[in-house]
Amino acid sequence: MDIVIGTHRLLQKDITFRDLGLLIIDEEHRFGVTHKELLKKLSATVDVLTLTATPIPRTLQMSLSGLRDLSLINTPPRARLPIITKIARFRKDVISEGIERELARGGQVFFVHNRVKTITKMARLIQELVPAARVSYAHGQMDEKILEEVMLAFMRHEIDVLVCTTIIESGVDIPNVNTLFVHHAEQFGLSTLYQLRGRIGRSDRQAYAYFLIPHRSTLPREAIKRLQTLQEFSTLGSGFKLSLMDLNMRGGGDLLGRRQSGRIAEVGFELYTRIIEEEVKKLKGQWVEPRPPVDLKLPFALLLPESYIPETGLRLMFYRRLSTATKVDEIEEIRDELRDRFGPLPEEAERLLDVVRLKIWLTVRGITALQGKKDEITVSFSEESALNRSRLVALIQEDPRCYKLSPSQKLIIRMRMPETFHAYLQKLYSILKQFLGYDRNLGSRE
Repeated sequence: MDIVIGTHRLLQKDITFRDLGLLIIDEEHRFGVTHKELLKKLSATVDVLTLTATPIPRTLQMSLSGLRDLSLINTPPRARLPIITKIARFRKDVISEGIERELARGGQVFFVHNRVKTITKMARLIQELVPAARVSYAHGQMDEKILEEVMLAFMRHEIDVLVCTTIIESGVDIPNVNTLFVHHAEQFGLSTLYQLRGRIGRSDRQAYAYFLIPHRSTLPREAIKRLQTLQEFSTLGSGFKLSLMDLNMRGGGDLLGRRQSGRIAEVGFELYTRIIEEEVKKLKGQWVEPRPPVDLKLPFALLLPESYIPETGLRLMFYRRLSTATKVDEIEEIRDELRDRFGPLPEEAERLLDVVRLKIWLTVRGITALQGKKDEITVSFSEESALNRSRLVALIQEDPRCYKLSPSQKLIIRMRMPETFHAYLQKLYSILKQFLGYDRNLGSRE
């Protein structure tokens, strides 16, 4: 025997392999960390290929950090159409209209109700709303033979509406089912909702997904964000983008532990990713340039106003992105995103972005600290700074009242600075370029 196709049964201790060379894990998001580690231990030299439409945050984090190779399949099957996704309150008219429209074109319907105790009650309600429909239900606690009979009857189109739990999340392919209802959609995770939506739209017919929720005012902000994200990313092949959003919202978990999500809020997604990338480079023996943070203080208000970005979580996300930026191009991308999402930037935000650009400029030149006041500037240098010492000595000799080195080798510049921010920043650059024109990364002068 050359190929074995199996379930978790392959993990049992009584199963051994003579010469296992390739392990393919389908629907990877349904496996826990312990299961996946056991699978990898089946052979010390085994090649592992994991397949999933919605990788869990931990797996995606490993791929983005370089610990795993990543390949994307972006081309959908021919004649597939994007699924029209609607977020609606649980209303009888919405449900009956959606079901009747599907039945009128000879199709079938999934109605996900993830409560076994009340699933029969929900099936009776659906039957009352659409008397002409043939309604049945299915869940994982049913007798195996009965469950199999129900699913086979549904596949033979002997049932029009199947009220079910999330047992249909993976492995169900019935092209005639092109309408989906998910009751209490706010209680499901992003990847689960995406998988459920993927059970429909598997033919050349237009499919419709209804995520039914209570009144929005009663929902947590995180739940609304998940549903809006799913509605936004409804194009074909959007699973990877959704997974990135899931990673950003929930975090990458523990790379060496069992947690498959979480802990992102402690340091922020961008900083966390950068730390992991640097550690991966170190393990591979690649050079990681040390970049000590610049302690920069200026006498101006620098912030993203609450009136501009009301949501605290979003403001913190942009603060983190700005604090970890290392290239001016990143600042421009953030600026464009802010302008697209929230409108023209207020003065305080523009100042903040200008100061982050200054911070990057100082970092690549080896400045460790700069404190600017209205009449004095203090600059500290690292040992590898781009300081033109001969030029600095000449400046001190030419004007000792303005330029002075302290006993701790800090440069103190005393002069009256402009009152306005942009004039202040322009003069600051002009002063610093006199002895910091050399870029140690590019090896050239400006």
